[in-house]
Amino acid sequence: MEPRIGAAQHRSLLDPLPDSPHDELTINSPIPTLIKPMKILAIISQKGGVGKTTVATSLAVAAELAGQRVALFDLDDQASAAFWGGLREKRGVVTPVIRDVKMALLERDLERARNAEADLVILDCPPVQGAAITAANHADFVLIPTKTDILDIRSMRSTVALMQSINKRLSVVLTFCPPIGAEVDQARQLIAGLGAELAPVEIHQRKAYARAQQDGQTVQEYEPTGKAAAEVTELYSYIHKHLHGKAHGKATAKAKSARGV
Repeated sequence: MEPRIGAAQHRSLLDPLPDSPHDELTINSPIPTLIKPMKILAIISQKGGVGKTTVATSLAVAAELAGQRVALFDLDDQASAAFWGGLREKRGVVTPVIRDVKMALLERDLERARNAEADLVILDCPPVQGAAITAANHADFVLIPTKTDILDIRSMRSTVALMQSINKRLSVVLTFCPPIGAEVDQARQLIAGLGAELAPVEIHQRKAYARAQQDGQTVQEYEPTGKAAAEVTELYSYIHKHLHGKAHGKATAKAKSARGV
């Protein structure tokens, strides 16, 4: 494994963050061979309870495991991602970087992440239309998680329309999918009718997600060879392809193998 960059090595690249509980934004991950433009992924839903933060934290860890220098910005007043990050710190795990960021300071903190040579910043966005537009305007790609229930689908439709109105590249990912029933197929058809892209992997209703979150982990850490971990790995590969124009082939192969594809 390549050496990891610590705070002392990065100090000249970093600015203090007085509005954060931490002093610096330190991006820990393998040393990159080439400096590439930082990518920004916004995860947006105008309805709570769809697994937005679970998806955000899972993708952040997936990116780090793939060798990316990652920061997760929690823009939601509920601060669920920041709380999850606190659970990780109690276990002595300080990556990926989690920041509780005020929307008014988003542009500033994105610039600081860029100066710290982050590869990827994930925005866990609040369910507020104005905030969603602000975050999306900074993003290279928008991921919209939704459950298959009628109220969630209704909210997802308005979020898709909002993103389409500002010409943002987006994809919808189905979450908490039941093991049986017609809801998933019905949701797929509805999303196709909206002219929105649908992620080729669904996040199913699995106990591993909740069990991992309550300990400040993700499913890749809690149960690395499980089906939930395979779902997240494949979803990350799909997102990476949209952000960079190519997928992480090894990650995708492992995910498909774990899912029995």
